[in-house]
Amino acid sequence: MLKSNKGYKTSKISFNKLGVNASVSITLKRNAIHGITDVDITEPRRLMKEHFEQSGEKLSLTAYIVTCLAKVVKDYPLMNSFKRGRKLITLDDITISVLIEREIEGEMVPEPLGITRADKKTFLQIHSAIKEAKNIQGKLFGSISGHTWIRFIPKFLIKTAMRIADKNVFVAKQFGKVAVTAVGMFSNETLWFIPPGSTTVNIIIGSIKHKVIELNGEFVSREHLNLTVSFDHDVVDGAPATRFINQLTEVIKSGDILKVELAG
Repeated sequence: MLKSNKGYKTSKISFNKLGVNASVSITLKRNAIHGITDVDITEPRRLMKEHFEQSGEKLSLTAYIVTCLAKVVKDYPLMNSFKRGRKLITLDDITISVLIEREIEGEMVPEPLGITRADKKTFLQIHSAIKEAKNIQGKLFGSISGHTWIRFIPKFLIKTAMRIADKNVFVAKQFGKVAVTAVGMFSNETLWFIPPGSTTVNIIIGSIKHKVIELNGEFVSREHLNLTVSFDHDVVDGAPATRFINQLTEVIKSGDILKVELAG
């Protein structure tokens, strides 16, 4: 921080922040459509609470959403695609990128964790992967993915590097074209985010609120999770996007994935 007697202060923008800004700038040329909804998570939350009471282990809601998402993406290969020039690249394996917020050089920075073959992993495996990533001790950006060399890219080339990486198949295999971030869960109020993002599908997990609904002829209070689901409209049209959201919310709501795994 540089002090000034002019009534304000100036400071340099860190490399970490420049990297985030460069990633966001890619979205300015992307045609996005957004779906804003909420999903009843009373059943999965009940199962997680029971597990905690029995074992003392607190399970990750983010990991649960990622697990459900991976299962649904498997039924919609288009969501696992991206546009490169006039071609559509569809990835064989499903990788889901999860943004992990870590303190790096005194500031909180979101760093991506690529969960490869996510549709083949169990909920508990994904839960463990996210937990381990949060506990990584590396204090350099890229520590989660092992790409700490990123810091050696000259600042004036960061945006160019990000644009090249966005269309690179190797990068897509490692980090995926489907992303999840739980930034909205930090709010105590009803909240949805309209996110920037360079992926084909971007899920923002919002806040959890009680909502009174009619169920089996009675009015009951249920826990609802706010979700924003964004799509690259150059790849995904509105109709398949709607069907995708419908199936995703049903899978999340059911809690079936937890019923199978936690019963074993």
